[in-house]
Amino acid sequence: MIHRRSFIGGAAAAIAMTACELPRPNHPVIGAKNFTEQVILGELLAQEIEAKSNLKVERRFYLAGSYICQQALVAGRIDGYVEYTGTALTAILKQPLDRDPQAVLDTVRRLYASRYQVTVAAPLGFENTFAMVIRGDDARRLHLTTLSQAAQYTPGWRLGVGYEFEQRPDGLPGLSKTYGLKFKDAPRTMDLGLLYRALSAHQVDMIAGNSTDGPIQTLGLTVLEDDRHFFPPYQAVPLVRDDALRRWPQIQAALNALAGRITADDMRAMNEAVDGRHRDPAEVVRAFRARKGL
Repeated sequence: MIHRRSFIGGAAAAIAMTACELPRPNHPVIGAKNFTEQVILGELLAQEIEAKSNLKVERRFYLAGSYICQQALVAGRIDGYVEYTGTALTAILKQPLDRDPQAVLDTVRRLYASRYQVTVAAPLGFENTFAMVIRGDDARRLHLTTLSQAAQYTPGWRLGVGYEFEQRPDGLPGLSKTYGLKFKDAPRTMDLGLLYRALSAHQVDMIAGNSTDGPIQTLGLTVLEDDRHFFPPYQAVPLVRDDALRRWPQIQAALNALAGRITADDMRAMNEAVDGRHRDPAEVVRAFRARKGL
């Protein structure tokens, strides 16, 4: 998820980022978190703004996690980035879990507008939820399709997670309580890009990935169904500072063009093109935009 998406550990960097005010550039600045999908989405937003205007967009990608991106947005160091509604609701806005997609979107829009003067644009068309992933051969051998079924085996398993997932209210603490999950050892935390490598190498037995991750299909892995519906919705939505929309109204045309244009399959394919085939994200985005007639 994304979400994938680094939140707690970014506090020091955020302080450094906001410690002194620098003159704002006379062009839009688009940010992204530090994982493949975010870089692709940041590049997509930047290219679409450039295509709909005569503006040159500055890219500031690999900004660690949600906390850093939020601080950069509020401080005016970036003008926009793509977030996920469930992440915005729980990790940034500190609101209770809600599993109704429209209600979550409405709450996120209202609170970003009132607290931060940030517009939450129309969803891009796909959701990237947390995905609890195991090896495909384990799923077949144990006949596992859901998290409830897997709970009886987790005391003998090792878990791998990203830094945010271990602490977030919509992450490991709540998930473990909902399903009664217990693991052999303390969770192993690592960069999101290393999780699938660790799972394939049998260093861990379950990981907290994201539903649009390319390696899931490529490596023949199994996503366990969240049959108790713990996770909130995670629609991908661009966040843009109101000030930036006033300065460069052409940005709105780009947001309108991207609304509803990306499916989960589209996102998985782009992620795999970058992660699996080592293609340049900008090239992948140009090809996607051409296919979609953008």
